[in-house]
Amino acid sequence: MKILITNDDGVYAPGLSALVRALSELGDVLVVAPDRNRSAASNSLTLDRPLEIFQHENGFYSINGTPTDCVHIGGSGVLGMEPDIVVSGINAGPNLGDDVIYSGTVAAAMEGRHFRYPAIAISSGSFHPNSYEGAAQVARDIVANIQQLNVAPRTILNVNVPDCLVEEFSGIHVTRLGHRLCADKPIATHDPRGKVRYWVAGAGLAADREPGTDFYALDERCVSITPLHVDMTEYAGMDNVGDWLERSF
Repeated sequence: MKILITNDDGVYAPGLSALVRALSELGDVLVVAPDRNRSAASNSLTLDRPLEIFQHENGFYSINGTPTDCVHIGGSGVLGMEPDIVVSGINAGPNLGDDVIYSGTVAAAMEGRHFRYPAIAISSGSFHPNSYEGAAQVARDIVANIQQLNVAPRTILNVNVPDCLVEEFSGIHVTRLGHRLCADKPIATHDPRGKVRYWVAGAGLAADREPGTDFYALDERCVSITPLHVDMTEYAGMDNVGDWLERSF
């Protein structure tokens, strides 16, 4: 198996190294990651300038672009490998509910939907993990068995793992996305010259963490696996929109 590994925390992130160690046991690995932290870059591609690629002493490649850029370049074959699967992570911090809209970790996996097997985004349940080994073992087990998985084309797996030892997991749940409340208002600050600047506030609290959601699973020290599909069409609303058009236009 040929595995393309990326992340959004940057090429020096410890979660990336832990993931590489775990997946190197399963096949050939190509690592292409942003040259710095690009969290919340979502699905953006860099189109206003050319991308620079640098190979590090450990063999990892870094790109001065987004996680999606990394998969776009790494998956093209220009670095000597056309992957079977893309694995993105291990992210420092969960990607739950509405987070998947913004997450660079999830976006990189979405870009990997073009390849032969489902792409995987994997995140730690803690923003300051005590260890990445539990998440790395989960990633290895999923990838090792991915060929037996039968899901719709263009589906990715969003995996969130409790920050604890594997033997302390309470189980593995297949989940749906929960939902968050709106984020707090932007935080005003002043630069040294007195100009007002704004920090984007943190994510809102969970509004839907009922049983069956990714939030609930992580609260219960369970691994959460949520199948995500790139097709964002709201099929249930198509008839309503059609009726509205007939009445209004």
